[in-house]
Amino acid sequence: MSATRVSKPMNRTTVCPTIRSQYLGEPPLQFADAREHVDPKLGISRFGPKSYSPRRLHPAQIRVGFIGSAETIANTREWVRSCAEGVPGDEKHPEFPGSKADRGFFSELQFEEDWNAQLYQQEIEPILANRRSRHRFEVLLATLEGKLTLLSNKDQPPQYIILALPDELYAKCHVVNYRDRHLGDVHRDLRRAFKAVAMRFRLPTQLVRQQTLDEREKDHPSKVAWNFFTAMYFKAGGCPWGPTGLTAGTCYLGIAFYRSLGSTQSSVHTSLVQAFDEHGEGLVLRGPEFEWDPRVKGSRSPHLEGLQATRLVNFALDRYQAEMHQSPQRVVVHKSSVFWPEEKEGFRKALRERVQQFDLLSLDTRQSCVRLLTPSCYPPLRGTRFTVGDVDYLYTTGFIPELGQFHSLHVPSPIRVTDHVGQDTPRESLLREILVLTKMNWNSSRLGGKSPITLRFSDLVGEIMREIPPGRDPLPQFKFYM
Repeated sequence: MSATRVSKPMNRTTVCPTIRSQYLGEPPLQFADAREHVDPKLGISRFGPKSYSPRRLHPAQIRVGFIGSAETIANTREWVRSCAEGVPGDEKHPEFPGSKADRGFFSELQFEEDWNAQLYQQEIEPILANRRSRHRFEVLLATLEGKLTLLSNKDQPPQYIILALPDELYAKCHVVNYRDRHLGDVHRDLRRAFKAVAMRFRLPTQLVRQQTLDEREKDHPSKVAWNFFTAMYFKAGGCPWGPTGLTAGTCYLGIAFYRSLGSTQSSVHTSLVQAFDEHGEGLVLRGPEFEWDPRVKGSRSPHLEGLQATRLVNFALDRYQAEMHQSPQRVVVHKSSVFWPEEKEGFRKALRERVQQFDLLSLDTRQSCVRLLTPSCYPPLRGTRFTVGDVDYLYTTGFIPELGQFHSLHVPSPIRVTDHVGQDTPRESLLREILVLTKMNWNSSRLGGKSPITLRFSDLVGEIMREIPPGRDPLPQFKFYM
């Protein structure tokens, strides 16, 4: 799709902007033996996951442990075992090939009673009987921490923990809202709090609700299996697929912010950085806290002062170099809000001193009121870029012609580039990179999402970070947050 249209002036004072459109195409992904396909499911089914060959990171066996009641452990383990054999598909859902030594993800799942930590009735009943929601939540979380301690101290601990809570226990404890004398109004989520606790033991986890095991669940069984095993393979150390088209030597930084736990801390924000290299491997970094009062600043969206921005970039690049064992030549920064002048200058100052090339991009991923209308019954193609005047829009959802499918439940809306600072990279190249980065979510097997991975999980990661005390350093690996 490529077209240009210039509208004639309506009168002497009003001129319609130039509108240009361009189809960037669907970027392929890389699988075993450097074979390529645009779709994660079809690529793994045909070639195997990327780290299977060459086997630098491939987990040939995965030790799976469970926490739950006797019944939920048995039910969930049987469901995982069954799915590992393979799950039939239909005309809309590709078959899941399984996870065995000879098929699918080529990882053999191992189960041992010694890797299970049972929740006994004498532990469950007092929690359910307690009328105070905060106490129920905290006692259950402390009980789960005890189970994690038990499993992590095994001579050979499991590599991956599945939390399979009974439905009644989950219903009464999965979220809690309460008033704290020091923190004020507090909202907590059990899944996020559990992951923050498990991080201390370096154990990746997955919460599986019992309704997920029911084939009457709204999602097709093969879709559920694809998402579950893709995440498991990644959390066990494997690489399901890799990107193509990202510039070598580049570090992609996503800048976000989150508030501390409790309403009394509403003016205290913490900077959050998600950093990725050209292979799609990422880090999660917690930056320093700073004060931001919307009533004083005149904006609900927090922004950094110049020195804070400089320090954050230096902190992120220092940690990136230490963890990735390489120093980038190029940096691309993604942020969901526009760069304020002082903030912009702080980023630029740090980047000028550290790298040869850099670009700062502000991406608005909210529902846009600007849309393309196609002459056919199909929605716009995913990968369509259009420009209204000097403003760029990019469809990261939409119809996928290579598959003849539309992967969304909603009318697609483009993301908008609201700010671009740096100018070291052509805008088209930056948009192509964004499209690639929408496909780097190893927490599911979806072909792509609306937001690039640099920004996609900022809210989720921030909620888990809130559960980690300031005195404890969070782990940087993404698998502990998924």
